[in-house]
Amino acid sequence: MHSLTALVVQGSDLQAALVCLVVCAALGWSAPPLIARLPEPEPVSEVAPVPEPVTDSTLPDGPEADPTSEDRKLFARRLPPPPPKELYSDIAALPRLGPWVAVWSGVIGAVFGLVLGWTGALVYLVPLVPIGVVLMLIDWRTTLLPTRILHPTYLLIAVLIPLAALVDRDLDALYRAGWGWLIVGGWFWIFWWLFTAWGFGDVRLARVLGPVLGYLGWAHLMMGLALILFVGAIGGLVMAAVRGSLRARVPYGPSMLVGAAVAVVAGPWLARSLGY
Repeated sequence: MHSLTALVVQGSDLQAALVCLVVCAALGWSAPPLIARLPEPEPVSEVAPVPEPVTDSTLPDGPEADPTSEDRKLFARRLPPPPPKELYSDIAALPRLGPWVAVWSGVIGAVFGLVLGWTGALVYLVPLVPIGVVLMLIDWRTTLLPTRILHPTYLLIAVLIPLAALVDRDLDALYRAGWGWLIVGGWFWIFWWLFTAWGFGDVRLARVLGPVLGYLGWAHLMMGLALILFVGAIGGLVMAAVRGSLRARVPYGPSMLVGAAVAVVAGPWLARSLGY
């Protein structure tokens, strides 16, 4: 009887993996047209005009008027100017981009489904998988995380995470998701605010990954934050070594997404292995 029950449970997990594979792959296949429609960021002038001296009583409006905009970053890094940005339309036109995004999205979705089984978390994880693959691709090629993708994703998780909690009948998961937003998003915001440790696009992405991991459990959340920082540190050092400078601009989003994905799959196991 026990072996029969185990087979049924295993079969159910395989069904979840198959459904996740198909849906994630189908969503990922449609990525190129969406990438092509992303608006290009405003060009930054290479030569900034020299501001006229002003007194304290006549400070102008704008970032220059905020004395904390630069001074607050106690140990801010000074990065070199970014290289010419690759156009989103050129990224969308990469050969076989649709099939590649579909394959990666399908594989990651299948692993999530196999590990988690039929759970309400799949309600938000399945659509987030192809979004994460697209963000990883764009950040890798441009060192940018488009707000035109991240801002709608906020709305997506604001709707789907509560829906997942209703499916699971687990309001504690909703509580943990809120703490995930605060812990992971707050960590990235503080280090951006003080040190410019990463770009603000990474802070926006952290506000997505925090609730996603927090919903799954405290082990997923804390190990996820640790993995994001660990993978980011290793990846940053490797890319800086390849580019020959610790001040080189490197994409941090892919490391964040890889760390979060590993935490979804193996967060509790890693926590137990470390004695937590």
